[in-house]
Amino acid sequence: MAGGVGSRFWPFSREEKPKQFLDFFGTGRSLIQSTFDRFRKIIPVENIFVVTNQAYAGLTHEQLPELGESQILLEPMRRNTAPCIAFATYHIKAINPDANIVVSPADHLILKEDVYISEIQKGLDFVASNDVLLTLGIKPSRPETGYGYIQINNESKKGIHRVKTFTEKPDRELAEVFCESGEFVWNSGIFIWSVKSIMAAFTKFLPDIVAKFNEGLEFFNTPAEKKFIDESFPFCQNISIDYGIMEKADNVYVIEADFGWSDLGTWGSLHEVSQRDASNNASINCNALYIESYDNIIAMNNNDKLVVVQGLEDYIIAESDNALLICKKSEEQRIKNFVTDVKFRFSDKYI
Repeated sequence: MAGGVGSRFWPFSREEKPKQFLDFFGTGRSLIQSTFDRFRKIIPVENIFVVTNQAYAGLTHEQLPELGESQILLEPMRRNTAPCIAFATYHIKAINPDANIVVSPADHLILKEDVYISEIQKGLDFVASNDVLLTLGIKPSRPETGYGYIQINNESKKGIHRVKTFTEKPDRELAEVFCESGEFVWNSGIFIWSVKSIMAAFTKFLPDIVAKFNEGLEFFNTPAEKKFIDESFPFCQNISIDYGIMEKADNVYVIEADFGWSDLGTWGSLHEVSQRDASNNASINCNALYIESYDNIIAMNNNDKLVVVQGLEDYIIAESDNALLICKKSEEQRIKNFVTDVKFRFSDKYI
């Protein structure tokens, strides 16, 4: 899944080039390229599909030239993760109705790739013989309000636990309760299931989406697919897979894993995985001098720039092209609101 705009990473992530197409760590590979590199180790390249917005067709072809035209599935507009996953599922079903599927966002950081690949393979083996919806869960390191949470049931199969509850992003107080209980893991947003299992779930919980896509069954994996999607996709319900299916289904299981995961959804998550000095300050793509300053992250789009700050604690300072952001790291969930305000007051010039 590579269609998001990454507004919580503004001003680095912009509408014309969102975060999945950026190289945050100077490795020479963007986040989507790194995701592709991981999966090609266990999945044939011809079986890898990217679902993205039509606006990013060129960027996707440019960054992943290994993929053929039919492997890049283009959404005419953003309708959240449930329609996105349904689109890909129908396309894959037309090729192989017995397929097992891994669903992954394109913008995650995985530090322990060997462990990650092992867990993915374990999950694929599990869903091949069990009618389940499987997700990968991460032990929380802090009461994060930007992630969904999964409560684990003691019931398990082959060490894979049944899910008791599936909760979307909580407020701070509830997130603290979840972390202290020891019963919850973060929802990584990485799912594994068979075509049959996820189609049954869509049919039961999101029948309107199924009805819409069923109108064009004969078009999937044919040249007529794009025209059908362009006409039908905008009428799909705007809903996440978490709200639409995972919170309602009774056959959800989770693998509790530790593979150095971050969804890189926020500046705070980037701060956590970046190299930091003795005062917990992180500098991205710049030189920085911190005076009486602690627990900050500074990111510039010009590595020749020097930044000097004094008396700051828990701040994000990020500059890219024509925009500069300075805000409290503890309030970074408000960045999406800031972006909306900027767009309202100054048009799209800075977005």
